[in-house]
Amino acid sequence: MVDIISRASGPGPQDERLRKILTQNRGTIAKIADHLTQGGYSASQKPKEEPKPEGRIVHVLGGAAAAGPADVRIRVSINGRVVAYDAGSGRQIHHLGDLRRREGREVFVLATAANGFFAPVDPEVAAALAPFDGTALAPEGGEDRLAGDIARALGIA
Repeated sequence: MVDIISRASGPGPQDERLRKILTQNRGTIAKIADHLTQGGYSASQKPKEEPKPEGRIVHVLGGAAAAGPADVRIRVSINGRVVAYDAGSGRQIHHLGDLRRREGREVFVLATAANGFFAPVDPEVAAALAPFDGTALAPEGGEDRLAGDIARALGIA
């Protein structure tokens, strides 16, 4: 014989009787489970206590401080971001701008509010790099040349 149970009909009367038997005998079932697991069932049902901290609790936010002066370099990343970074730690110091394609050419766009950047560069950096804003890159070696020119303009080359 095959019983067909569908969701539309809901739980049958035999399901309700079984649920009632399990609810009424929950204590006996727990005792049997404890006996079989040597108390492991009840121990697993209890809420576990959080470990209590001992001694001082130290939260270190961020990475380690730089040991010496930063070795600043300019890099054009694969995704076209032009950044100043510390060669010792690899951390980005400034986002200077992006390389964007305009009219079939790659153009350097300085990170300023006028160009639509949310975090513009400092005014001193913007003044030093203003001549490069909107300049097109050469087809061969243009990114390296741009990085070198920006480094010289910022006085780090």
